[in-house]
Amino acid sequence: MADYHVPVLLEQSVEGLAINPNGIYVDCTYGGGGHSAHILSQLKNGKLIAFDQDSEAIANKIDDKNLIMVQGNFRFLRNYLKYHAYEKVDGILADLGVSSHHFDDETRGFSFRFSADLDMRMNQSASLSAKSLLNDYTVDQLKFIFKQYGELHNAWKIANLINDYRTHQPINTVDQFKELLAPVLPERFQAKILAKIFQALRIEVNQEMEALKEMLLQTKEVLKPGGRLSVITYHSLEDRLVKNFIKNGMFEGQPEKDLYGNVEVPFKMINRKIIIPSDEEITRNSRARSAKLRIAERL
Repeated sequence: MADYHVPVLLEQSVEGLAINPNGIYVDCTYGGGGHSAHILSQLKNGKLIAFDQDSEAIANKIDDKNLIMVQGNFRFLRNYLKYHAYEKVDGILADLGVSSHHFDDETRGFSFRFSADLDMRMNQSASLSAKSLLNDYTVDQLKFIFKQYGELHNAWKIANLINDYRTHQPINTVDQFKELLAPVLPERFQAKILAKIFQALRIEVNQEMEALKEMLLQTKEVLKPGGRLSVITYHSLEDRLVKNFIKNGMFEGQPEKDLYGNVEVPFKMINRKIIIPSDEEITRNSRARSAKLRIAERL
């Protein structure tokens, strides 16, 4: 299990849930089971419902009578809870990072370090892969993805390079993709730019922003008053959504005030200051370096 994924901010994120040994909890992102195992260790008669859409993560299931495993996307949180006869829960944890296993598995196409097919699907039965996206999306769609999800200033140039290449042959592999991107990859910044490009593709392939928004909106309904929400983000797009949602109950704009100037919001922030990994944790696990933890309580 430890080889699959090293859990980030383990103690802080689970402590933030203020575990009731007889409570009902959700781990939206089971992965290697690190956070789930820590929650389960504190349960007596409580239950943990753990989500993962990747069959490889499901195969890594912990043997524990208090664990209910769901192979599905956390965007369907409410439906799956109802299916298992739970209306309300005491806490929800979501570690939004990609498992180390996915980055290190050269067959899955998540990393630009390996020669592989451009796949990037968390759910292997999903129809949209990175290569189908690169070959089928319009130039404008590609430009939007790289600008919005990669925050790349030269998104238009990347989109045009893709379009020029695919008129001669389909783009199927990481090596082909890196070859066509050569004009926008100065050696000094190559890894940084590729990381942003691959992030943008992964977000679009897995519809990560839409899934996150849908899940967060459902937490207002399924969390009991006093229930906790503990979310670990890894890039500014995710963190902005989570921050605005916790602060205002919405993703953009400001909530409306009543006649007396009061604002009704669904959550209160537990940590006013973002929780980040210690230098020691980053030394042990370099992939923790960009993690940010926000904890909120349902009012």
